[in-house]
Amino acid sequence: MMTEADYYALFEAYAHGELAGPARANLEARLAADPALALRYADFTEMTGTLRAYGQRQTVRRQLSNIHAAMLAAETPEETTRPATAEEPTEAGKLTHSVNPMLRISRTERRLRDFWNGHRATMGVAASVAVLAVFATLLGLEMYRAAKAQPSLYGYTVLRREVERIKKSQKDLTLTLNQFGRPGITAPAPKESKFSGTGFALTSDGYLVTSFHVIQGADSLLIEGRDQQRYHAEPVYSDVKHDLAILRITDKKFNGFGRLPYAIKASQADLGERVFTLGYPREDVVYGEGALSARSGFKGDTAFYQVSIPVNPGNSGGPLLDERGNLIGVVSGRQNDAQSAAFATKSSYLVRLVDSLAAAKPAAPYHLPRYGQLAGTGRPYQVKKLQDYVFIVKVFE
Repeated sequence: MMTEADYYALFEAYAHGELAGPARANLEARLAADPALALRYADFTEMTGTLRAYGQRQTVRRQLSNIHAAMLAAETPEETTRPATAEEPTEAGKLTHSVNPMLRISRTERRLRDFWNGHRATMGVAASVAVLAVFATLLGLEMYRAAKAQPSLYGYTVLRREVERIKKSQKDLTLTLNQFGRPGITAPAPKESKFSGTGFALTSDGYLVTSFHVIQGADSLLIEGRDQQRYHAEPVYSDVKHDLAILRITDKKFNGFGRLPYAIKASQADLGERVFTLGYPREDVVYGEGALSARSGFKGDTAFYQVSIPVNPGNSGGPLLDERGNLIGVVSGRQNDAQSAAFATKSSYLVRLVDSLAAAKPAAPYHLPRYGQLAGTGRPYQVKKLQDYVFIVKVFE
């Protein structure tokens, strides 16, 4: 498995023409066929171009500083005197002794003085431009890092959460190989995840849903829920346009979710309908509620709803549910300039996606829940039942 450093070394060799013909052709074919790899290469070229421009501006700044230092040195000319016994010609052609010392300026110093006097204003402007360029470059780097942390193909802020470290309990860190048939031997601590989002059960036999941007670029995925539920998963299908991804649990120890308590609605929800969501903007599940404020999303996209629920990084991929506890959408992101304006992919597009996959592979076990069990129950009961089917999706790169 290639690391980030391996990818950057490969891209750098490619950019400098250091790859052999077959290796270069192979990489170009991969870039054309793999959108994730192409996006990674685009990030590499953007970052290296920014850093290269910053280095060039730093070089110009140093050159200007050196010239400025030379100008300041020229302001204090070197004084030389002749001995008092030096002889000077008089108007009568006679020689006499010089009484006062003579000030002598070298040819180099005179040229520096002339240059400084003639270009003082120009040099000041150039220095100011250099300083502004440095600040602009630093600001550009900060903007690049922000964009890198929250990549978006949809025009609004997506809500994948960047994770510095998986905060695991001592019990998690001392997992034994009992799960693998070798009791008593301590398993190594798992590697750290880089991003996280939310996902939820799609079928009773191990398929889940999350947002595409949550798993974008992932090498491996870990699904965690309440009561120490932890499973490995893999992407099955991604719908980039509608920001949807279907995952499948791969652990042999997984025995199924049982009957899901919610239905997945294929019809449209009503404007003004009360809605709520569950998600993982932190390690514990978080509840949010509001109303469906528009039947279209960002810039009028009819594949999305707009809802008035405050959402945060980590909420992406979470379920959007109606008052009966049935799924009506998948949380995707929020508007950049409005904290309370969130967007969710309509569940009808998820149903269409599953139906198309089932039609392509009739044997695929996509058995969606059609009838909910939570209608008429109170919200605390609904949330308690739903928590067992909502998971944090941890992404490893």
